[in-house]
Formats: sequence, C-alpha cells, structure tokens
Amino acid sequence: QITISAMKMAYARTTLAIFCVLLCSSVNSFVPGAVPKAFTTTSRGALGEDTSSTEDLVRGFQIGDAGKASHPFAERFGHLAGKPVPTVSDAMAVFTTELGGPINTLYRNYMSDLVATTHLSVVDARFKLDGVWCLGFTTVTDVLLRNYPEKDFGEKMVRALATSANLEYENVKGQADETKAWAEGKTAEDVAAALRGEGDSAISKLAKAAKADDYWLYTRFFGIGLIKLMEVTGTEATNDVMQKWVKEDLAKSSQKAEADLDQWNALNSKLVMMETLMKEIEIREKKKMADRLEEKAAAALKKQERDAQIETAMKGAEE
Repeated sequence: QITISAMKMAYARTTLAIFCVLLCSSVNSFVPGAVPKAFTTTSRGALGEDTSSTEDLVRGFQIGDAGKASHPFAERFGHLAGKPVPTVSDAMAVFTTELGGPINTLYRNYMSDLVATTHLSVVDARFKLDGVWCLGFTTVTDVLLRNYPEKDFGEKMVRALATSANLEYENVKGQADETKAWAEGKTAEDVAAALRGEGDSAISKLAKAAKADDYWLYTRFFGIGLIKLMEVTGTEATNDVMQKWVKEDLAKSSQKAEADLDQWNALNSKLVMMETLMKEIEIREKKKMADRLEEKAAAALKKQERDAQIETAMKGAEE
C-alpha cells in the first residue's frame, strides 16, 4: 500500500529532479570557451549591426592585455580584467556558514547546484538586480521548498542562498513583493507596455535600462519572474506571450526565455499530476481510516452488548 508520507516523498523527489534539469544545467555564458556574440565571426551582431571578424577584433592583442581590446565590450568591462572573482567554492562556504546546520539528504545536492548557478549569474559583470529577477528567485525557492519537512529551516536556506550570492534577502523579497503587487489586477498588455518602457513603474525602468544595454544579461530567474507575472495577471503561459514580451516588447532574444517556459510548464504539469494523485490517495487513506474506526466502534459496541448480556445472565443465575 502507498502511504501519504511515501507519496509526499515521491512528490518531493519529482520536484527536485525536474528542478535539477530546469535550474542546474549549464548557462551558456559560463561554458568554457563561450564568447559573447560581439566577439564571434558572424557578419551580424546581437542587435543586427555589422561586426568585425574575431581576427580584426583581437588584432594587436597581446598576452597580458586582457580587457584592452578595441571593442565596446572591452571598453566597458575591461577594468575588471585580472580582478579576483568569488568562486563557487566561496559561495558554498558562505552558504554553509550562514545555514549552520545539515540539509535534508533529499535536498542537499539540489541546493548545492542552486547555490552554484545563482552565484554564476550574479558574479557576471553584466548582471543587474531587478524586480522581475527577484520575483523569479522567490518563485523558484517557494516551489522548490514548499514541501521541505522543516519550514523554518527551509526559509533559512533561502536566506543563506541569497547571502551566498552577496544579496540581501530582505531586498530581494521586497522587490519581488513589489513587482507582484504591481501586477495584481493588471493585464498582459499592461505588462507588455511596461516592458516597452512605457510608464514609470519599476518594470518600465528596468526595460528602458535593458533596451539601452547591448550586453544585457538574461538569466533563468528573470524568465521565471516573467512566468510568474503571467500567472498573477491571469495570462496563459505560452511561447507566444513570452516571445511578445521579450522579443517584441523588451527587444531582446526570446529563445532562452521560451525554452525556460517550456521546462517550467512541464514541471508544473508533473507537479499537478503528483498533487492530484496525492489528494486521491489521501482521500482513500482517510476513508480506510474512517472504516477502521467504524469497525472498531462496532466491535466495541458488540462487546459492550455481550458484556451486558453476560452480566444480566449472571445476575439471573444468582437469583
């Protein structure tokens, strides 16, 4: 027989396994050898402008001249060349110290991967914290840890995750709540207008900044933040909506965002199936428990009746 506790364990395993695929796979920005589009040999740049070949870009580049290439990317970020960058090991050390206790075995590896991928996004020089990213952060951690056995410790893990990425959890949570509150009662077109830079909302401001930034960085938390906005506004989470919001309204490539949406929808479909199965089993278990209690009550009543009959018979015999 499948018990409720066994189903909850299976549900948690399913959630974590899918999250591992969704959030813990490599980000192409960090794959060894990956190069920004501006440094490739394609004839068109990320925004459609003509670009020079790799050879032209690095002409005259000598060993020891890191960050000094004659290119806008190097001009903007070249001052960071050679400066120390916290490693994943550093982030894990901070996370472990902040947590101060052991993680449930089932969640340990997945939290380690989440610490690593969050760290790699945040230490990228192109990263900028915004409300949509924060909403994605809280959405992921809420879903991932909603069945964690110890709720208080689960919240402590989220705080430690933020600290490991050199972020203040209260700030992240505050921006996420503000973004969600802004979206409540709005429509998909309202969000689209903000992503076009219309109005004076926080999303409009981040959109304007992104549009003006040729090297704006997309991360999965940003994409999941947009998915959460679809949920809050009652918008069906489809690739058409994601493409419109990111490609047409924000004027950025929507390929990664659409892929993340597909994975997120697959995750939710599996979770809904698991939750439905858990409810069915819980109802069945409760019914069985009620039947057992009813049987026990009936047996106790019969015993009481027998005892009364025996006692009456004994009294009659004495008389």
